[in-house]
Order: sequence, then structure tokens, then C-alpha cells
Amino acid sequence: MRDKRPYAREGFPAPVTLSSGRTLLWDEEQVEAFVAGAPVPAIEGPESGEDLLDRHEAAAEVGVKATSWSNYTGDPALADYRVVVEGVEHWPRSAVCAFRDGRPGRGVRHGSGRPKGSGDFVPRDEILPRTAELLDADPAVTSQTVVAELGVAVTTAMSALATLRGRRIADVLEQEPALGIEEAAARLGYPPAVRRRAFAAAKLELCIRATRPYVEDVGAALAAAGLAEVGVKADVVAAPGGEALAAAIRLREGLGVPAVVWDERSGWRTAVSRRHPIGKDAGPRPEAPGIAYLGSGRPEPAAVIIALREVLATS
Repeated sequence: MRDKRPYAREGFPAPVTLSSGRTLLWDEEQVEAFVAGAPVPAIEGPESGEDLLDRHEAAAEVGVKATSWSNYTGDPALADYRVVVEGVEHWPRSAVCAFRDGRPGRGVRHGSGRPKGSGDFVPRDEILPRTAELLDADPAVTSQTVVAELGVAVTTAMSALATLRGRRIADVLEQEPALGIEEAAARLGYPPAVRRRAFAAAKLELCIRATRPYVEDVGAALAAAGLAEVGVKADVVAAPGGEALAAAIRLREGLGVPAVVWDERSGWRTAVSRRHPIGKDAGPRPEAPGIAYLGSGRPEPAAVIIALREVLATS
């Protein structure tokens, strides 16, 4: 990438980050269209509170130099909303504007944020159901409305809306496979400004649904072998970093191994934590005492059981 510089080719989409940034980011759909020789879609549009601004854009919005922006990012009014995209820090436009308007001498703070230093007002397990009610009432509901109604962070509201819209798009596409993703979003009444995040969530949801039966088969086999509880739940989720899928199955207590984890990049492995078996920063193939690999890819459930019993026999 550094040596061949494909992004220097004529017609290659421009970065979505400012050129003064050290790390350049491109829009995935634009790059895919360019590589495929298809028309490159435009990504410009009206400003939205959900827009993610890098430090240069955020500094410009506030009216300070980019080098001064780091002096403000520790403020809870901004720190609570920080979003890291491929290693680059971003903040929602709504949070940046609220911070700007709340600075001393800039008037009364307004906008779509929680009170400074506060936590989410709604229990985490209620956020999606409560947000779903708002989405049922208005398919075009904004994250600012969710924040105002539920008292959650802007990033929490954005994530909840994208997840729910993605699941509903996936429902439509499962019922009508020939329907395009754009048509599904339009049928559901989702405005163009929110579709990009919804499309990413829908693609993830479809991958999760396609993978879930395999993981559930392994969980059922482990339960039948007396290694996991009957009816064990194995949620398939995006692995840390969002580039792959992962799932965890908690084993019966007293076995010496709290859980097994499947990562589509490295297969099955044992875990060292029962509460957080996948880990937040584990990477595709973590190496640590207590971690043993049981098979790459998608081995048959019987193969996973044999490998796990070998580990248990030596632990």
C-alpha cells in the first residue's frame, strides 16, 4: 500500500479524512466501486449530528487549532462520545457542537448530550427495546431524539439505531432475497442520511444469522457430552475490531476451563475468563497461559469435543 500507492491512481476516491491527518481513511463503498470499475457514489450530503468528525474537523468546528484540540478531549462532554475508527479518534458532530456552545463565554450549552459526567439513564439491557419503540413510531427517528428520550450517550443512541435498522433490513432481505439493500431500507422508511450505518449493521446481522446454526450445533454437542449446560446460549457477535465474527460457549463449572471461544479467523480455543471469554483486545490468535487451540476454521462438533477433552485431561 505504501510502496505502490494505489490511491494515487487517477480517479481514485479522495480520502474522507483531511489531508493534514497522519492516517488517511477512505470510504469502503467508494473504493469497492472504483476497483470494480463502477461509478463511484457520492458521499456528500447535508450536515448531520451523527457525522463523525476527526480531530482536524472537530477543531475547525470549535474554532481552535488542531494542536489545541487534545486539550479539550478529556472533558466528559467529549470523552464520553469518542469513537475510534481504524485507530483514528472521532467525535459526533452533535457532541462537538454541544461542547463548542457550552464553552465559557459561548452561551448556554445546548444540543444532544447527557449532563456532564453522567452515565446512561436507561439500564443497558433496556436500551435496544426502548429505542425500538421510538423507531416503531418514527422510522426516521434521530439519535438526538433517542438521547433526549432515554438519556443515553450520543454514541449509544447511534449504535442502537444502526443495530435495530440493520436487523430490520436483514429481516426484509431474508424474506425477499432478490430485493436490494437500498430497496429494503427505502421500504422501511429509513432516510438516506442514516442508511450507511444501517447497511453495515445489516451485512453484519446477515453474517451472524448464517453462522449461528454452526455455533449452536457445537454448543448442543458440548451439552450432550456433559461439557456445557443443556440449552447453553452462544451469541455470535462481532469480534473486537469488527473485522470478524466470534462466539463464546460457557462450560460447566469445575472443569478447569471456563469457556470455549470460536473466532472465524483462528477457529476454536479455550478461554481463561468466564465473564469475558472473548476478551476486548484479544486479537485473532491470542497466546496466554490457559489458552489452547482446538481446531481451525469450522471443525465438526465431535472434533471440538475430542480436542477439548484432551486439553481437560492435561489441565
